[in-house]
Amino acid sequence: QPYPYTLDYNGKISNKNVKEAFLNLIDFVQKNPKQTELVVTILLYQVRQLMKSNQVKIIKLSNPEQFEIKTIVDCLDYHFSFNYKTKGASKLPVLAFYSVYQQLIKKLERYKLCSLKPLGSHTASDRTSENAGDIEVFRSNKKLIEAIEIKQGNPINIQMLRIAKDKIITFNPRRYCIFSSSDINQSDSDLIEEEIKNIRDIHGCQIIVNGTITTLKYYLRLLSSLENFIEGYSNLVESDQELQTTHKLKWNEILSKLSN
Repeated sequence: QPYPYTLDYNGKISNKNVKEAFLNLIDFVQKNPKQTELVVTILLYQVRQLMKSNQVKIIKLSNPEQFEIKTIVDCLDYHFSFNYKTKGASKLPVLAFYSVYQQLIKKLERYKLCSLKPLGSHTASDRTSENAGDIEVFRSNKKLIEAIEIKQGNPINIQMLRIAKDKIITFNPRRYCIFSSSDINQSDSDLIEEEIKNIRDIHGCQIIVNGTITTLKYYLRLLSSLENFIEGYSNLVESDQELQTTHKLKWNEILSKLSN
């Protein structure tokens, strides 16, 4: 940071309430060093309480195979796009695609002997992330063959393609997918097509750009069991530490309505 953490700190902490609480805490500890252990104990207790409050048991959908793919996709779209008035919802489509790929690697010849890298944090920026994408598929020899980047609310533009190009140069996947809930920025469409061709010709990597929901509809048709997909998505939603309680409760609400 360019400035010391004093009460008049001028650095960038966007949330004013967080900024005030953080700076006052630092000030208190500096003025009362003998209370440091107590402060740490209280903070750890509060963290444990917060984690407990975020534990939501996702209900199990009875007989999910009775539902059409369109019904399931509509439920996912609603879950992704609901106005939660809090951060974290952008990870929901990532969890849905991760559940899809958990099934695809068991079914498709392309993914024979492949595995998924465990999901990482969804808070890092694309440029600073040490991953090729939100989801990564590796062969048994640890070679990355496919990376998937999911965008919620942001149309695919030429800048995303240029960031993808940097990732491709660094990680060398054979396929790179960018899926967005807002599809493609039409004003960039010609530049995007040109960049996709250049990357394929120079680096040998196939780039696929498409809408999130359109792609999910297609992928779900490839799965032999919708039940396994829904169960996988529910398990990921339940266990994810970056989602807020409201995201988990909303999925329970959606499943409850389907069951009735």
